[in-house]
Amino acid sequence: MRLVIQRVKKAQVEVDGEIVARIGSGVLAFLGIRKGDTAKEISWMAKKLVDLRIFRDEQGKMNQSIKDIGGEILVVSQFTLYGNCTSGRRPDFFSAAPPAQAKLLYEQYVSEVKKEIPTVQTGVFGAMMEVALVNDGPVTLVVDTPNLG
Repeated sequence: MRLVIQRVKKAQVEVDGEIVARIGSGVLAFLGIRKGDTAKEISWMAKKLVDLRIFRDEQGKMNQSIKDIGGEILVVSQFTLYGNCTSGRRPDFFSAAPPAQAKLLYEQYVSEVKKEIPTVQTGVFGAMMEVALVNDGPVTLVVDTPNLG
């Protein structure tokens, strides 16, 4: 499982010209599910997202989590995080989980995050989305699950 985390001042998702999700200060999280991911990865990654200290404290150090600041989260499914660009000019997505499996795990992930954070918005799984954001910092991090086998 791969998560691209962006600390944002605001973010939104549009589908077919309609805003389907919008947050203020918090995190925009792009989630990629790979073949073989399980509930073990979901729990680990959800905890990582809500506990990661990427927000400034009074001294300006990244020392506070999304929970500490009472921020919001926008989770967007993105299979292209598992695009392999090493050969040829077109990425392949052989490592990405099939849509049915990915959707189930994505929904479980969102449900797990909602247990910790009151305001969690989502994109629309499988839709063509326009994602707009104002990056705060900028702070952008990539988190991969370790081998939890």
